[in-house]
Amino acid sequence: MQRDIEIKVRPVDAFNEALLKEKAIRKARLQAKDVKHFEILRRSIDARQKHPLYQFRIRLFVNETPEATPTLKEQFKDVSDAEEIVIVGAGPAGYFAALECLEQGLKPILFDRGKDVRSRRRDLRAIQQFGEVHPHSNYCFGEGGAGTYSDGKLYTRSHKRGNIEKSLRLLVEHGANEDILIDAHPHIGSNKLPKIVANIRETILHYGGEIHFDSWVTDFMIKNQQIKGVILENGKEHFSDAVILATGHSARDIYQLLYQKGIKIEAKPFALGVRVEHPQALIDQIQYRQKKREENLPASSYKLVCQVENRGVFSFCMCPGGLVVPAATAPGELVVNGMSLSRRDSPYANSGTVVAVEQADLLDYQEEGVFAGLAFQKKVEQAVFQAGDGSQKAPALRMTDFIAGKLSQSISENSYIPGLYPAPLFDLLPPLIYRRLVEGMKTFGKKMKGYYTEEANVIATESRTSSPIRIPRNKQTYMHDEVLGLFPCGEGAGYAGGILSAAMDGQNVAKAVARYMKD
Repeated sequence: MQRDIEIKVRPVDAFNEALLKEKAIRKARLQAKDVKHFEILRRSIDARQKHPLYQFRIRLFVNETPEATPTLKEQFKDVSDAEEIVIVGAGPAGYFAALECLEQGLKPILFDRGKDVRSRRRDLRAIQQFGEVHPHSNYCFGEGGAGTYSDGKLYTRSHKRGNIEKSLRLLVEHGANEDILIDAHPHIGSNKLPKIVANIRETILHYGGEIHFDSWVTDFMIKNQQIKGVILENGKEHFSDAVILATGHSARDIYQLLYQKGIKIEAKPFALGVRVEHPQALIDQIQYRQKKREENLPASSYKLVCQVENRGVFSFCMCPGGLVVPAATAPGELVVNGMSLSRRDSPYANSGTVVAVEQADLLDYQEEGVFAGLAFQKKVEQAVFQAGDGSQKAPALRMTDFIAGKLSQSISENSYIPGLYPAPLFDLLPPLIYRRLVEGMKTFGKKMKGYYTEEANVIATESRTSSPIRIPRNKQTYMHDEVLGLFPCGEGAGYAGGILSAAMDGQNVAKAVARYMKD
């Protein structure tokens, strides 16, 4: 017999398994001798009361022990001589699609324009220290995709989109801490993810798949509205009757290629705004109501949302104990993002704070057609870059000055390595964005006392929350409506919003490919 019990404990007791077991047994009114095993199913923090508590859901095994769970790798097949499936992009959507191909008995052939995780680090250092942006190897492009060096948060609301547990277990089998299986807001960290990504690569290669880095797909081979393969920048062709397109939200050239070939793409809503960075100690005081964060409590986070002029204004990708990093994908633009290491021990907390952008907001860009959103994004990113000295130093204001519409005399201490400088964001940002951000931040300051402070920096620009373009696909087949064998996938196609949702989408698409190849 199994019993699931929920208990709450003080942070000081949260990692004392003997105490947790004893407390669960007592609440269940069982005899300790009858409980042969216990498992923690869920762990979260309840900070709503005066004193924060850890909340656990625990499973007790009464007069029985759990059966051993086979590893997911045991279901992978040797696909060395199997039918080949091309996957464009080695981010979470592409890599998890490849793992699913191994399970389905298909041979994944991955092409990524960027470098492997180890080589990619040199290009990230060049962005941070010298302001040099490699257009194919940066915080967005390369093995593991944008998420590898952008925090590693695994939280998702997409519970109906796929098998969350399977995705998490695959990460654990490739080196992630088992805590991600039980934490309400699982997190790996940008210092841990590269090794996990490299382990996934080795699994794909071990079972017969192929991965090609520095391989930029520049064309598709299509005959009679059916995909036949891809063409690389060097002219090399690779044939396949199925292509999974998992290129991420910043592969703008792919949208242009699809458009040029007459393959349908469509505009979709997106968001644009800034990064807001506070001292982490301040956020802890607000959220935990403690002068100093209690032992065993993690760096606290927040999520804020409101409506301003019929548009959502919301925090996005909150990084407690994190860093702000430069995330441009081409020279001449300035984009920022956030990340955290596994310990989340930076003295700063940052979050994207953005405004929803609808097509009605883009009337000045209508001549761009389906690319109106991309043109809007680019113009803002380039204007912010041009305001500076040609490096990746980012324009910023103290929050109080941002709201007041005046230039800051100095910038608060911050985590951004290339450096911040005072700049008139009220002029650099489009009026519809700036105006709504101001009202949104005022509202956030009322909801979260202490949020509105001169200690916070507002940094431009956070513009890659998602792509303004969607590559439409059939809900049942996951295939593009107009091109047989073309399977749009992940964030770049408009069907995911983070590591975990992209991974699940990759799995779903790979299953659909297997069905398609069998028909």
